[in-house]
Amino acid sequence: MRILVTGGGTGGHIYPALAFVDYVQMCEPNAEFMYVGAKRGLENKIVPTKDIPFETIEIQGFKRSLSPYNIKTVYLFIKSVFTAKKILKKFRPDVVIGTGGYVSGAVVYAAAKMKIPTIIHEQNSVPGVTNKFLSKYVTKVGTSFSGVESYFPKEKVIHVGNPRAQEVATVAKSSVLSNYQLEPKRKTVLIFGGSQGALKINNAFVEAMDEFSKKDYQVLYASGERYYASVSEKSKQLNAKNISIQPYIHDMAEVMVNSTLLVGRAGATSIAELTALGLPAVLIPSPYVTNDHQTKNAQSLVNVGAVEMISDAELTGEKLIQVIDSIMNDPEKQERMARASKEEGIPDASKRLYNVVKEII
Repeated sequence: MRILVTGGGTGGHIYPALAFVDYVQMCEPNAEFMYVGAKRGLENKIVPTKDIPFETIEIQGFKRSLSPYNIKTVYLFIKSVFTAKKILKKFRPDVVIGTGGYVSGAVVYAAAKMKIPTIIHEQNSVPGVTNKFLSKYVTKVGTSFSGVESYFPKEKVIHVGNPRAQEVATVAKSSVLSNYQLEPKRKTVLIFGGSQGALKINNAFVEAMDEFSKKDYQVLYASGERYYASVSEKSKQLNAKNISIQPYIHDMAEVMVNSTLLVGRAGATSIAELTALGLPAVLIPSPYVTNDHQTKNAQSLVNVGAVEMISDAELTGEKLIQVIDSIMNDPEKQERMARASKEEGIPDASKRLYNVVKEII
């Protein structure tokens, strides 16, 4: 079996693809893979750490306003489709799977036009423009949230969940927190703003840092490279033993397994991870995403009591401390949220997606 996967730009598109690859490699050790990403995407840092052939194409997204920039975008899309066809002819995949991002638009579209079986995977509760466009051409559409099927051709949709969930669910507890100068058995709040960091979360964390230093629990904060220098400098000045600042956490799944509470954006991959583990969370939806889909992602878990939500507009250091303490200081609330979170998880997502692959090739 030869599988080409494509997706990029953010970890939310990349990690589900890699989780699926890992699962299939476990089921079929002789399966062959190719990963196609964008030249400037985060995938250039993540995918090369895996033992998978990796190709890139040049592409960029559209601006929503009328702009000369979009003329170049159209040109690059057409060019990238031709480049994708060359890669496809050389690799000869049995199936092509796109997990989102502009790069998947060109590659999956090219594959569909070449009559290669294709699947797109939509992680969010509201699909992006790329997957809406591709749904007209692909063989099947895999979804993670109930309700999103209304955006796609009904006969193509299969609810599979997010492959990242299955990968995270198999990770065992460990002493990994000691790698971040924290105590492995102490209650831990993990705070992160996504793979690139988030300014509003960063500012709130900085405001709250002094109060965090006085808590019985400990805090691990992934700032993103852009904020790391300034935040770590303030942490050194504070000399707090229960706070660890990191630019990026590469072993995120293992760290999450050993955390008590998650705080961060409401991206689809983060939600898949926390529900797979049955962890309570405080979600702060990004206001800078298409159709405000992160708020809709988070609301689905607020409705069942699995998370607390803070809007980006109301986020302050004081508000962050208040909501975190309301959970960390109430073991019964923690347990209720954890149960509700676990009930929302789909632990066999990679298996479901793999079954779709076998069905169409």
